[in-house]
Amino acid sequence: MFASAKLYAILDLGYVRPEDAAKVTAGLLSGGAHLLQLRAKGRDRATITAVARELIPLCRAAGVPFILNDYPDLAAGLDTDGVHIGQDDGPLADARAIVGEGKIIGRSTHSLEQAEAALAEGFDYIGFGPLFPTPTKLGRPGIGMENVAEMERRVGSKIPAFCIGGIKRSNLPEVLAAGARRVVIVSDLLTAEDVAAATRSVVARLF
Repeated sequence: MFASAKLYAILDLGYVRPEDAAKVTAGLLSGGAHLLQLRAKGRDRATITAVARELIPLCRAAGVPFILNDYPDLAAGLDTDGVHIGQDDGPLADARAIVGEGKIIGRSTHSLEQAEAALAEGFDYIGFGPLFPTPTKLGRPGIGMENVAEMERRVGSKIPAFCIGGIKRSNLPEVLAAGARRVVIVSDLLTAEDVAAATRSVVARLF
């Protein structure tokens, strides 16, 4: 499923209370999300561990890879399917040494050059963005969409490349028209009145 994944959902504790994480994740999964990441910026490790332990069985039952944002050591201890790291989180080799072979490791990239560097280093997938300014990445300007098609040609044709950052159902047609083939959507799904229906509507546009 990972190689053909089109919609990457992120359960972000900046939008969802820990006690609601399982319910919202169930909606994302029933709506057809192909990958699920737990992102918990600023949360303590105990909270992250507790929420992850709730979500992992849901993802396993749905056959959807569960990725932890940051914390390769926690990812290893929880036996997640993978971990996602940023530009400042060290080289792939360090994360691989912690989580082990066979685990999915992704890298955030913010330019065509960074995307190509992540491919060359051997990451399993990349996030490319933020395309638009977004509250989840305060202070980071949107990189726009002029390089999306070229990124897809150079990188996305070889490993999964997910465009990310301010993508919503309302601007998804614009993102796809720019050449994107895979996307991450965060707040627009997490705050939807019907999470499963919102997710389903996105998946339908990606195939």
